[in-house]
Parts: sequence; structure tokens; C-alpha cells
Amino acid sequence: MLRSLYSGISGLRANQTMMDVVGNNIANVNTAGFKTSNTVFQDTLSQLVQGASAPTGARGGTNPAQIGLGVRVAAITTNFNPGAAQSTGRSSDVMIQGDGFFVERSGNQQLFTRNGALSFDATGRLVGPDGGIIQGWMADAAGAINTNGPVGDLSIPLASTLAPQATTTVKLSGNLPADGAITSPQTSVDVYDAQGVATTLQASFNRTSNTTWDVSLSDGTTTSTSTLTFGASGATPTPANMTFNGVTVDLSQLTGYSGLSTLAVQSADGSAAGTLQGFAIGSDGVMTGTFSNGLTRPLGQLAVATVTNPAGLSKAGNSAYVASPNSGTVQFGAAGTGSRGALAGGALEMSNVDLAAEFTNLIVAQRGFQANSRIITAGDEILQDLVNIKR
Repeated sequence: MLRSLYSGISGLRANQTMMDVVGNNIANVNTAGFKTSNTVFQDTLSQLVQGASAPTGARGGTNPAQIGLGVRVAAITTNFNPGAAQSTGRSSDVMIQGDGFFVERSGNQQLFTRNGALSFDATGRLVGPDGGIIQGWMADAAGAINTNGPVGDLSIPLASTLAPQATTTVKLSGNLPADGAITSPQTSVDVYDAQGVATTLQASFNRTSNTTWDVSLSDGTTTSTSTLTFGASGATPTPANMTFNGVTVDLSQLTGYSGLSTLAVQSADGSAAGTLQGFAIGSDGVMTGTFSNGLTRPLGQLAVATVTNPAGLSKAGNSAYVASPNSGTVQFGAAGTGSRGALAGGALEMSNVDLAAEFTNLIVAQRGFQANSRIITAGDEILQDLVNIKR
């Protein structure tokens, strides 16, 4: 039988595989996080018809004569170039701007994906589109996150509360006028006890001379007074602070210059209890919760995985990958560190399929298939001629 028949068959198979890969690429043109694949061909074993000979003094050398036996698919490689960004406006949608993968847990299997269309399940766990639980690090009660620890399930308890914090320090700033009509400036601020109960602390100043003031701190029930004295330059007040019901009132930022009255509360710690109102994911993957008391606190941080050879990952379906013996060691870390890309919230990474290139590859595969079918047709005609010799 003719070797060309089998070469043509191998060409049909190889180009059919290329058609399958191209068709899959085109089908996933709108799949978030999808990475296009390319087909690589190589020739198969060649049959040696005549071996090579070395040159001698009386005769030149000859090259080997070999006949190829067809083609086969050498590899189907994945192109991990980033896709375009699509803004969604959803706070739970996130994309990686650079290298790396989101980490999911599906049962006992660890998956990696570029699809950042995240949502929550009924228990508050952060999950991917296929239900895989997103992995990362949860914050402790103080809001600290240990990215050096093992990764685990990320969740945001939607009914979580932020415990109240007692006020310990109130800082006043601004200027108390050393002259002029304003002789009794005052300001107030809400302070909180350990149970989050708010009371109004009022600070009143009464000028007694160009450099001295009577200071009165009151919560409506209790009053504490002291005398505040400025230096000759109108700065360095004494005392630098007062204590009222366990709250330290810092007076060190006050000045006593002429003509200005700008007394104000610079800062005050403490807060009432608060419930979670919303959250946002930052470029470093930290999920920051916003509470009803106006405070924010880190809730957790998404882990981003990198591997030595991303092309060595095995596709597991649902736009996810699993590690293989040739993908290399998986390393977890925070977004924006090492070779890991930063995150962009409210956006998704679209497919990196180039339709112009894929339609060109479709034509190449189709013509290659047709050409190899002509090889089989021509071989059949030759065999027919051989059969007809006997007539």
C-alpha cells in the first residue's frame, strides 16, 4: 500500500484537532478569564531508504534518503496573555492585572482560575461562579491579617457587628484669641464608654488674661476645671492635657495668638457598636468592611497563586486549572507582591481570544484538511490504475 495514504490520514487527524482547538477558542470568545489555546504540529518517524556514507579519497559522501510517514500534534499550548478589562460595577467582581490566579477549594481539590466573578453563598462564604470557595486569609478580631499562614475559606458574615470601643483620647486644636470680642470659645464631641453609650463632652474656654484661660470640661452632669497658660509666644500651653472621666483631652496643639478663634476637635477615638453595611476589595486583595458606626475594618484578604510554568497547568473545566507535575511549585501570596498582579475591583478579565487570528487559523485548518484529503484521493487513483493494469 502507498505510504502517502497513511500520511494523508495523519494529516486529516492533525488538522481536525486544530479545528477542534480553534472552534473551542471561538466558542469561548465571551468567557470571562478564558485563555486561548494553540496547536503545534510535528512530523512523525521517517523511514530510512538509504543511509548516509562518509567521504573517501576516491568517492564523495552521500546524504541519507528518508521518507516521512506523516504528521502528529506535538502540543496544545495555552496563551496566558491578559485579556481586556470589562467594568461591571459589582463590588464582588475582581480581576488580576498581571500574573497569578485566584484560588478555589472544591471539595478536597484546589483549583486556580482567572475568572473573578465572585459572589456569596447562604453562609456568607465567598464563592466563584461554579461554587468553588475562594481561598485567602481571614482577619483576626483586631483586623490583622497574617499572609504567611495557610490559606483557608473566605467569608463575610453579613450579620457581623463591630464591638464598641471606649474613648480614651480627644485631641483639640486651633487658636484661642488672645484679644478681641470672643472671650468664651467652646466645642463639643461625642465620647463613648465601654458599652458604646455616647455622651457629649463639652470643652469651654474663658479668657482671664492674654495668656491664661479657664478650661471647663463637662458632660452635663460632671464638670472639671483647670487653668491653661500659654507662653509669651502664644504656644506651648500648660498643662498639655486634662483627664475627664477616664478620657485624656490633649491640649498641646492649641495656640494663643491674637485675632483668631479656630477652636475645633482634631480627633477622637472610640465608637459605638456597628453592623456591617458593605465591603470593598482593594488592589492588594484586602476586603474592607464598612460599618454603620462609620468605621472600617479589614475582614480578610484574597490569596493569589503563582506557578513556575503556567502553561503546565491542566484544565479542569469551568475556567479552572489544577496543578500538574510540570506546572511547578504553587506559591501563595498577596496581590501586588512578587510577580503577582494587583487586583481591580468592580471589573472582570475578558477572554484573550483574538477573533481575527482564530478565523485565519480556521481557514488554515480547513485548507490543510482539504489538501490531505486530496492526498488520499490521489493515492486511491494510483491504486486504481495498478488494478487496471491486468485488463
